[in-house]
Amino acid sequence: MRDLSKYQGIFPAFYACYDKDGKVGGGTVRRFAGYLKDKGIQGLYVGGSSGECIYHSVAERKETLENVMAEVGGKLTIIAHVACNNTADSRELAAHAEKLGVDAIASIPPIYFHLPPKGIAKYWNDISDAAPNTDFVIYNIPQLAGVALTVPLLQEMLKNPRVIGVKNSSMPVQDIQMWHDEGALVFNGPDEQLLSGLAAGAAGGIGGTYAAMPELYLEIFRCFKAGDLSKGREIQNECCRIIYKMCSTQGNMYAVIKEIIRLQGGPDIGGVRAPLLALEPGDKETVAQAHEMIQAAIAKYC
Repeated sequence: MRDLSKYQGIFPAFYACYDKDGKVGGGTVRRFAGYLKDKGIQGLYVGGSSGECIYHSVAERKETLENVMAEVGGKLTIIAHVACNNTADSRELAAHAEKLGVDAIASIPPIYFHLPPKGIAKYWNDISDAAPNTDFVIYNIPQLAGVALTVPLLQEMLKNPRVIGVKNSSMPVQDIQMWHDEGALVFNGPDEQLLSGLAAGAAGGIGGTYAAMPELYLEIFRCFKAGDLSKGREIQNECCRIIYKMCSTQGNMYAVIKEIIRLQGGPDIGGVRAPLLALEPGDKETVAQAHEMIQAAIAKYC
């Protein structure tokens, strides 16, 4: 029986890393990967929404993953999101990820044209076939993909022995319980409900704000495992307040987070790629406030 223990824990979604010219920078990727590894996380989710994947070329996505693996491959569990909006490019990225030795690949359904379940299953199985020795994770994020995972579709996908489970970013915690009851390993997606997701059966979490405050999410996970739900709820509530603050700027949330990481003494990984909105001058005070909230929460709880 396959050992899935390496998928338990906290997995920050890896942010797009740019040099001063706005190009994907290998050195920047490596510095950021090393910075996160030193925080004590379980692994990284590379090439997903937080990685601005839909704005990157196949070559850029390969370069990012190559540098992540060069820095932390074998030291962290690496899940590579390989979906593109066509099967051929997705298969190319899947084969490339397997060659690099990632632990798992993941994929959203095709976006824009809403395929029927049979078409989605074929798309995912075709991608999985290109990486025949690698675990496969379904990425369910209906609010962005426009298509929601269903129990019958999951049951069909679980016939593929490489499919281990679901990165679930839908908001209903009930979805985690449903996927778990079907025998799937589940990652909680919405950062605002990590504690609830763990209670519903998630093995761990993959989150877009984890890299801004990994200490807090690691402590939530520790509290859940220790049965200290009172403290876990306190930290979860504080994380939610920080997220609401991050989302109150004019600039994109990932632009906010990248600036927070710089304020924390982390690596400069650039801004965000257009059409995502960069920070505006009026955002700086809010960014500073969010940074201060994170530091205060870490001092209090960690």
